[in-house]
Amino acid sequence: MKLSRRTSWFLTAFGVWSIIIWTTFVKNLWKDSGGQAFTNGDHSQPTAFFWIHLLLAVTSFLLGIAVGTIGLRGLRATRRTPVTD
Repeated sequence: MKLSRRTSWFLTAFGVWSIIIWTTFVKNLWKDSGGQAFTNGDHSQPTAFFWIHLLLAVTSFLLGIAVGTIGLRGLRATRRTPVTD
């Protein structure tokens, strides 16, 4: 399957966006002072909210890497061969 240059750029941008957003989310989750992520302020007892959102973030982060990698491979492939859209 060949990806167009536009699609490859979109997938690459989406992958970068996912990495940035979910990394920021995990940082904010770790800094939570509202009591949702941890039962007390010293990070000793994570709640179910923390574990579920951490799993969501890690999964989305890994999918972002996969999508971005597909986009980068598509961009490299369009450089090697002339585009005939």
